[in-house]
Amino acid sequence: MKEIIAIIRPKKVGPTRDALEKLGFPSFMAVRVLGRGHQRGIAGELACDIPEFLKGQGKSGGMKYIPKRMLSVVVPSADADAVVREIIKVNQTAQIGDGKIFVMPVDGAMRLRTDETGDAAIL
Repeated sequence: MKEIIAIIRPKKVGPTRDALEKLGFPSFMAVRVLGRGHQRGIAGELACDIPEFLKGQGKSGGMKYIPKRMLSVVVPSADADAVVREIIKVNQTAQIGDGKIFVMPVDGAMRLRTDETGDAAIL
């Protein structure tokens, strides 16, 4: 099994959810996070007022942190590449701030309700 963590733009959560569901992986976790890359965020991409404490310190166009969404989905190892490709397809705009994807091994999983383990617990 593999855990795929994707840091994406908030407005891309819905399309990513739909794409994962079409692949057969409707279950995932989504968490609101704040972060930044090397570019220190792009204030102009946000469609809301930005609190002063989040704005960059004198750097034009930058912010200390920008809102993102962190998605986590655990899939069978054989499906990890297809899931990553689909996340890229939905989220890649070739613009700064598209996000990051991390893929990590998962040693095991258990569904508490049924005691299922391994792939059966995540599908």
